[in-house]
Amino acid sequence: MAKAIKVTDDGLKKLQDELENLKTVGRSEIAEKIKVARGYGDLSENSEYDDAKNEQAKIEARIAEIEAMLNNVEIIKDIKGAAKTVVVGVKVKVYDEEFDEEEEYYVVGSTEADPTSNKISDESPVGRALLNHKVGDTVIAETPAGEIKLKILKISK
Repeated sequence: MAKAIKVTDDGLKKLQDELENLKTVGRSEIAEKIKVARGYGDLSENSEYDDAKNEQAKIEARIAEIEAMLNNVEIIKDIKGAAKTVVVGVKVKVYDEEFDEEEEYYVVGSTEADPTSNKISDESPVGRALLNHKVGDTVIAETPAGEIKLKILKISK
């Protein structure tokens, strides 16, 4: 059985919207590009045709990837009340001892991760280290850059 893909309601909607867009707009645009490229003549030396076919393959691969994700999706429900431990779907305020600074992360499923928005995957080194810990705990995350020691200051929805 395939691994469950954890997503929030927003993440699910984004995946469904992307799939719909690829199936309608994406496929239609690429079909037009292929049609135009065929009009240029000999397909064996037609780079526009090759590019369009490659783009078509990428679109079809992404459609298949999203459909596979949606078949194994696990919706992360909103947490009722105060969260006692770090789980997917919560915000975690931590203190980084090495850099003497506080950071706030939103722990999400891997499809929604966006480090620039402080959305970290539950599968990332930091996300994995924080999971199931509570306020006051100090965790050590093994990252590619080395060990990071984080103290959990606050957990919120």
